[in-house]
Parts: sequence; C-alpha cells; structure tokens
Amino acid sequence: MPFSIEKVIRPNILALAPYRCARDDYSEGVLLDANENAYGPALPTKREGELNRYPDPYHARIKERVIKLRNVPSVRHVFLGVGSDEVIDLLIRVACVPGKDKILITPPTYGMYSVCAQINDVGVVRSNLDVEGGAYQLRLDDIAACLKANPEIKIVFLCSPGNPTGTALTHKSIRAVLESGYEGIVVVDEAYVDFVDHDDGTVSTWVDKYPNLIVMQTLSKSFGLAGIRLGIALGNPDLIQILNNTKAPYNIGTPSATIAYEALSDEGLATMNSYRSALINQRNILIKRFTSFPVQGLGNILGTNDANFILIEVLDKNNKPCNVRAEKVYSLLAESLGVVVRFRGKEHGCFGCLRITVGTDQDNKILLEQLEKALKTV
Repeated sequence: MPFSIEKVIRPNILALAPYRCARDDYSEGVLLDANENAYGPALPTKREGELNRYPDPYHARIKERVIKLRNVPSVRHVFLGVGSDEVIDLLIRVACVPGKDKILITPPTYGMYSVCAQINDVGVVRSNLDVEGGAYQLRLDDIAACLKANPEIKIVFLCSPGNPTGTALTHKSIRAVLESGYEGIVVVDEAYVDFVDHDDGTVSTWVDKYPNLIVMQTLSKSFGLAGIRLGIALGNPDLIQILNNTKAPYNIGTPSATIAYEALSDEGLATMNSYRSALINQRNILIKRFTSFPVQGLGNILGTNDANFILIEVLDKNNKPCNVRAEKVYSLLAESLGVVVRFRGKEHGCFGCLRITVGTDQDNKILLEQLEKALKTV
C-alpha cells in the first residue's frame, strides 16, 4: 500500500498554518520589521555576523552543501534541527497522538527515542536486536509481529551504526522494513555513519525511493562540531515540509549556521575526512591492543566497530562478563585516574560492557595505561 502522509501525520499538524517569520518575506534593506536592536549586540568586542538580527529561518546555503555531500535531489529534502534530538522530538510530536500512539525501538539503542516518547506521552514498543555473539542486527520477524500487534505504532527508529552497539545494520534488513507494507515513518539514525568503512553505510540516497523514510545525520561526530548542535533530517519533501512548519521559527542560530556552512565547504570536508581516517586508524590500533591486553580483565569486543567508539566486555576473575567489575573500573577511571568512559552494562545485550570513545593517539595511550592500572586494582 502506498505511503499516505494523511494517515501518519496528526490532523491538527496537517492543518497548521506555520508562523511567518519577519525574514520569510524580506531580508535586505533598512530592517525595521522584527523589533531587533538596531544598535547591535551588547558585546565587548565585535563578532562576525549580524547577531542583532534574527537568523535565516531555513538556511538554504547550508542545505545546498548538504545535498551535494549526501547526494540527495534538492534542498526540499533537507531539514536542519538543533541536533538530532530536535528532529526526534518533532517527528514524535507531528505523528503521534499523546496517550494513544506508539513508537518502535530496537534495544540496545539511543536513549533519546524513549525519553522523547515519554515526554510526549507516547508508548514505546521494544523489538530487541539479535545480540547473540554481538551481532546487533534486526530481528525482522519480531519487528513484523510487533507492528501487527500494535497498529498504533507511527514511527520505527533504527539506529545504524547503533549506539551503544557501534554496529551498522545491513542495508538488506533496513530495506526489508521499508518494503514490509508498514505505513508509518521509518527513521534511520546515522549519527556515526561516516565511520563506516564498508558497503552498509548511508542510505541517504534512498529518500526519493521510499516516501516514508527519514535519515537523520549530525555534525556532532565526524565533523567534530557537537558544540554547535546541528542535526540533519533527509526525507521526502512532504515530510520535510511538515517539520519546517512545526519547528521553532529561528531554531538554528547565526553562530551555529556560520560554522556549519564553513564545515561543509570543500576545505572543511577535506579536514573532516582527514580526522575520520585518523580516528578509524586509532580505532584499529585500540582494537588490536585490547585483544592482546597485558593484564586479565578484558573480554570480547562486541559488534562490528563501525562508529568512533568500541564496546568491550570487562571480565571477572573467572573470565566471565561482570557488571560489578565493569562499573568499578568505570568509576575508578573517572574518579581517580582521569579517564572518563561509559558503563553500558545495564542495557540489553551489553552485560559487563564499557563503551570507550576513540581518542587521539595521546588520549589512547593514557587510556591504555590507566585501564591497565584499573584492572590491576579492582
């Protein structure tokens, strides 16, 4: 059955007349239309950009660079949000009726899907990944069963590469969900996709083929711009227009937009790719060091390592994955040894695991030294 936006988006959102910004009509001349401070920003030093003026509501210049990078047809296929978290929240708000509708997630996965659902009083259905041997792949039969049993599911969130799994979902499995006859929105969260170095990378070029597909990306990871909070949604222009109608009028500030535009330039992309290659190299070095660690206590490296972090088991003295020891190592590293990682042992399929972000060569040398000390201590 063909995708129908009228069946997925809430009627009140479809009927919404979006707020018209001052900059929607005119952006040049003596601007006396938006109640801005004509004398300029109250800052001790002059900054680049007209900070006393409201920003461009749509940032077409940035979107032009995005479509070139991700090979999507037009700026009408691109939405910019305050990080991917704004995209997640907006999608839930436009599609899900509070107290009635649901989303589907595939644990272990990114925590903000369920947080945003709870904030919006939306139910969460869980179809756990196949975690056997650190596979971290979709169980398609279970997803189909969940969708059949819960017709209120309006959005399916698929994280690829996953967080905390670090594992890219196979394109075959993502396509199977999209071609299953499901009439809701399928979101593929690709925050870490630039660290994938095999064929199951981005599905951004699919947005013209599948009208219910939204691909989320970000400048926080491979571009190293977590501080500017800029997320990207790629999708069918009708869905993207709904997001534009619903967002705050000036959601992306001028400083963030200026930096994003620079990062997406040819020079910025060259720098990103250089850092990306360095991080993948450091990831491989860490994996090699972890697999022949000089002291007892490290177990399997789980998943396929397609992100800028590694998920690894911490073992007890009997060489079994152990949450108690993993949490003690995590705390000791942070509180006494100056290295902060994440304890993920309470998530499905991650028992006894630490998630360790790949750092610079110097960062990783310190990590390895202090991790050895921690394992000798606890």
